[in-house]
Amino acid sequence: MPETLSLLGRDDPVVFEVERPEGQSPFLLIADHAGRHIPRQLGYLGLESADLQRHIAWDIGIAGLASQLAARMDACLIRQNYSRLVIDCNRPLLAPDSIASHSENTPVPGNQHVSPGEGSRRAQAIFHPYHNRIRQELQARKQAGRPTILISLHSFTPVYHGQNRPWHAGVLYHRDTRLAHALRDLLRKEPGLVIGDNEPYSVSDASDYSIPVHGERNGLPHVELEIRQDLIINAAGQRAWVERLLRLLPQAAEVLGR
Repeated sequence: MPETLSLLGRDDPVVFEVERPEGQSPFLLIADHAGRHIPRQLGYLGLESADLQRHIAWDIGIAGLASQLAARMDACLIRQNYSRLVIDCNRPLLAPDSIASHSENTPVPGNQHVSPGEGSRRAQAIFHPYHNRIRQELQARKQAGRPTILISLHSFTPVYHGQNRPWHAGVLYHRDTRLAHALRDLLRKEPGLVIGDNEPYSVSDASDYSIPVHGERNGLPHVELEIRQDLIINAAGQRAWVERLLRLLPQAAEVLGR
């Protein structure tokens, strides 16, 4: 397929969904890895269909949780619909795993020899439209004088490279610790929870995009929240975490004086 042709066809899903665009909450929710669609032109990237159900393809459970949370908070949610295996919307475009040739122990045949032109085509089709929509939302809120608290929602697999992960959730941040530390401390007071402090991942300019670019560069209070996938794989688990976040996010925001 010539690299100059558009990656997405008429039968492909839209790149992102915006839920509750008129929501009045100061919280803006984003979900970089909510979907697992692959453009029809790319087939399954050489993978089995079962692989696209796994955590390597998307953040399992986060789309349902994010939608419920947005509805309950009256918050705008922008969620991305394509698999991170096509292009990772939370990686700088020059990061080695922006288009991953392997995910955990799984080779991705369709990503083994991606030319710069093909990489650019994927970015133009998926990465840029998604992040431009977030920029548009942030700019509109700024012009309207509305406060914004950015919440980036993710999930992580309970076992990675054969190692069990003990955390029920992780609170991630980089330079600005205000909201993250407040939320971390509140979550650690919840009975029975093990909460990671920049675990199982941490945020950096080299490895992350959404928080450094949309949060830090705009001076917005923010946090990236990772929830273990087995806890939100079904509707009941998602509801439980939604109820928890409905209580704790506003409390955490009090540290900001909002």
